[in-house]
Amino acid sequence: MDIIGFITSYAIPFIVILSILVFVHELGHYWVARRCGVRVEAFAIGFGPELFGWTAKSGTRWKVCALPLGGYVKMFGDADVTSRPPSSAAAGGELETGEETGDWASGQARPLTPEERAVSFHHKSLRQRTAIVAAGPAANFLFAIVALALLFATEGQRTTPPVVGEVVENSAAAEAGIQPGDRFLAINGTGIERFEQIQRVVQLNLAEPLQVTLQRDGAEQVLTVAPRIVETTDNFGNTMERALLGIAASGTEMVRHDPVTAVWRAAEETGSLTWGTLRYVGQMITGNRSADELGGPIMIGEMSGRVAEFGLVAVISFMAVLSINLGLINLFPVPMLDGGHLLFYAIEGLRGRPLGERAQEYGFRIGLALVLTLMLFVTFNDLSRLNVF
Repeated sequence: MDIIGFITSYAIPFIVILSILVFVHELGHYWVARRCGVRVEAFAIGFGPELFGWTAKSGTRWKVCALPLGGYVKMFGDADVTSRPPSSAAAGGELETGEETGDWASGQARPLTPEERAVSFHHKSLRQRTAIVAAGPAANFLFAIVALALLFATEGQRTTPPVVGEVVENSAAAEAGIQPGDRFLAINGTGIERFEQIQRVVQLNLAEPLQVTLQRDGAEQVLTVAPRIVETTDNFGNTMERALLGIAASGTEMVRHDPVTAVWRAAEETGSLTWGTLRYVGQMITGNRSADELGGPIMIGEMSGRVAEFGLVAVISFMAVLSINLGLINLFPVPMLDGGHLLFYAIEGLRGRPLGERAQEYGFRIGLALVLTLMLFVTFNDLSRLNVF
């Protein structure tokens, strides 16, 4: 593929999708910050030099920057885009904020005036700072619910009855005694309403034996089945390990919901995807799942391009899943991420005072190292899939 084809097929869809999700995330921070009376100095999509922008009446500089791999909201009193307090804050002073050049540590340390303290993020109450930081991930989860609810109310939710249509010969299901026509009622005590839930539970439990409650000829039966692990290739060409029972659904249908039910179903789906992602990460940490399945910007860009080929509905569904992951990742207790700030605030709440400046500085350095290491690792995985190495 030539460079123009790559840009139009993959780069542009990736940038558009990521920018929308980053905007939603940062808008959550911005909206709550403004409700709490914080002066927001910059709202940026991307990093690096500004490409274009404008200054609102509130004094906020809205801008698009050259490197479209994130964004930030800079509030009055922040030392940098990670929302760290200036080093002089511990001494009762504050660094003067420079002009909109990106050099936020310019100027001399001086005490804040009462008017400046009133609009400074770091002089807000612990509850207000917590709300401002948590608002970013919350906005991503809310976006996913709204997007899915919109799809469920218009296009419908793809629903597959949990009825077995076919059992693969010599599969795990066949050995356990599962037959065509069996209806799944529960797996490990969790109720099953859709075939998709069977797939999700099996994938999350890998090869662990499952206690399956079935309905056959009007009577309930309880069987134990251990999924088999096979190596498969997904629709995007990525190789991964999957757990399979060896059954096929009896059919699928699109069910449109009324607005209230659509929101409820969307919230359920968001919760299910969030829990599934947490289980997935937990299995990687414990070594039960290979970390080679992790993907980075290159993989997301490739998936964005391919999803765009399937139309708007597929793009919205993809954005909802990405939004959930973006919100969840930002809640991880890693300094530099929103979860790291929330961890510091939790400690502050327990201690009755903030952590010392040195402890916070070391925390941000460790967080930066972790984030950079993860980025290098997932980029290596992406390049390995492309057979660069």
